[in-house]
Amino acid sequence: MISFDNTEIAFRSKNKQDLQRAYLLFKIIGWPRLVKMAKVLTPLALSLKLPIQGLIKKTIFKQFCGGETIDECDHTIEYLNAYGIGTILDYSVEGKTQEEEFEQTTQIIIQTIEKSATDSAIPFAVFKVTGIAQHHFIELESNRLRAKRKGVEFRELNNDEKSGITAILARIDRICAAAAQHHTRLFIDAEESWIQTAIDQWTYDMMRKYNTTQCIVYNTIQMYRHDRLAYLKAECERAKKDGIYYGVKLVRGAYMEKERARAKELGYPSPIQPDKASTDHDYNAALEYIVANKDVFSVCAGTHNEQSSMHLATLLSKERIDAQNPQFYFAQLLGMSDHISYNLSDAGYQVAKYVPFGPVREVLPYLLRRADENTSVAGQTSRELGLLMKEKARRAK
Repeated sequence: MISFDNTEIAFRSKNKQDLQRAYLLFKIIGWPRLVKMAKVLTPLALSLKLPIQGLIKKTIFKQFCGGETIDECDHTIEYLNAYGIGTILDYSVEGKTQEEEFEQTTQIIIQTIEKSATDSAIPFAVFKVTGIAQHHFIELESNRLRAKRKGVEFRELNNDEKSGITAILARIDRICAAAAQHHTRLFIDAEESWIQTAIDQWTYDMMRKYNTTQCIVYNTIQMYRHDRLAYLKAECERAKKDGIYYGVKLVRGAYMEKERARAKELGYPSPIQPDKASTDHDYNAALEYIVANKDVFSVCAGTHNEQSSMHLATLLSKERIDAQNPQFYFAQLLGMSDHISYNLSDAGYQVAKYVPFGPVREVLPYLLRRADENTSVAGQTSRELGLLMKEKARRAK
């Protein structure tokens, strides 16, 4: 029987200094006003060339990131693997806008795929389409696809728009082709609903191309959207018809406040579930549907929710599916929810950690957003703190 309260297993990879650093960080993250101030003051301090980069690297960066380069992540990959936990290398540099920057990011993503091919401790690769593409081109294509599905005329794209979208597709295909060549499973991350339509379509196109004999490409489905359970079921039927395997990274979602604010501002119905209970219900229902259709689906349950993690473990046991079946994975972020990751791994389940990497200055937007999200997730920070305090007390006996 799995117990997510077992802190001895949860923190057995952490020494006294690691525990204390994590405790202090989650204490700070527990103060929303302080986090909001940090989001403004930290980039300002860096722009003024104040000597804080070293402090950032020793604290929040060390807690949530593997290193500044792929090679710097080797230590993290090794220590996670020592406890039966895989690594998902996530190049977490954001905000790029130039074509040469998109090309550099594409090359780094392919390097993570190539590293995975030579290291069994790296079961997946991952990328965000906005990391390799102009945001407005993705939104334009999403608008065009939605209009087409509604039978509404959409204006003719100009040459610049056509070439921009073509360039995005070429980069996506290069990444997916590399994943297929190296037999590396690849997550394409979900993003805001108003650009997700194009991402969903491009991802499915890649599945039709590369998921004919095995599951290589995974779509990310955010269950805090009220339409995603129906979407998952429709995708299953489409995959059956096309004779392909369908990979799912199942998450709750990360853009709730932004989505609701935009819907209110522009006067359209919010795509977000009415409450957390609805999200939880649909997430667990999606797990049940995926397990029931395991001939089509492979899934990585990307969740920090104990109930959903336990639900999938129970489903696998009930259906007599081997805990080591590569079709079924659990994943959490590095530096968070170790009580889920390590206890699942100890019980024999397939687990991986998202390991962000990139130059400190360029990963900072990701880190600050992660801290902000922690303050808005009910109970997340207090749960982390409570478990850390429990382990510190246990070791003090």
